[in-house]
Amino acid sequence: MSDENPNQPQINADERRYKHQELTQTIIGIFYDVYNELGFGFLEKIYEEAMARVLKAKGIDVQQQAAVPVSFRGEKIGSYEADLVVAKSVLVELKACKALDSSHEAQLLHYLRSTEIEIGLLLNFGPRPGLRRLAFDNERKRIGVHQRTSAASNS
Repeated sequence: MSDENPNQPQINADERRYKHQELTQTIIGIFYDVYNELGFGFLEKIYEEAMARVLKAKGIDVQQQAAVPVSFRGEKIGSYEADLVVAKSVLVELKACKALDSSHEAQLLHYLRSTEIEIGLLLNFGPRPGLRRLAFDNERKRIGVHQRTSAASNS
């Protein structure tokens, strides 16, 4: 006899997992490997290179300093460079600071909003290793934001 309740809705195993969970777990494992070997005190560029080398050695596609365009009112106004884009699925922003704060999270969320990438990792090589995993679903990106009108145009 089964212990399952036939009246209880069944949850698909994939629904209990995060998007790109295996990939993010691999990236986080590499982060700790790099942190344990190098420690803290280097510039972000050093950690970026170390992370990229380990990812490549594991056969994982990685782009360093990937250009991501930024648009305003439908026109490209500039671009920023993502520290790492892993397997075209996870955007990785590296920090080497005392502690992560909300401005770092806001930066990563803006980067995610500018791309079709939905998952971001914020990795800090500070005195204590720190990480945050952020998600911004593409469906949410498509929701229109009401543009505010300028007070100058109301006069």
